[in-house]
Amino acid sequence: MQIPLQITFHGIDHSDSVEERIREKAAKLEQIFDRITSCRVVIEAHHRNTSSLHRKGEPFHIRVDVTVPGSELVVKRDPKDSHVNEDIFVALREAFGNMERQLKEYVARMRGDVKSRAAQ
Repeated sequence: MQIPLQITFHGIDHSDSVEERIREKAAKLEQIFDRITSCRVVIEAHHRNTSSLHRKGEPFHIRVDVTVPGSELVVKRDPKDSHVNEDIFVALREAFGNMERQLKEYVARMRGDVKSRAAQ
């Protein structure tokens, strides 16, 4: 990455284990596409009445922004969605899984493997 990975915690305590998991997931994205310009990850508590990562019953906002040549890919995990998991590590896995799919689609378009909607 040209710009170092940026990880932001809002309304929750910083966690070394969460940060390490994010770094692992970001490194995996770089294996998929080595020309990523930047990656920003924001983790935010849905309710700010406590700041612990170990709360029960409250999902997290997770946003992953990846900048690639000519485009920005974004994944947002909104806790209002009924399918969002309340475990931070599961939520990260889902968010980065979605980002991997977007990045693979971007790479396929760049290679010409997939027709864009305009070409159809």
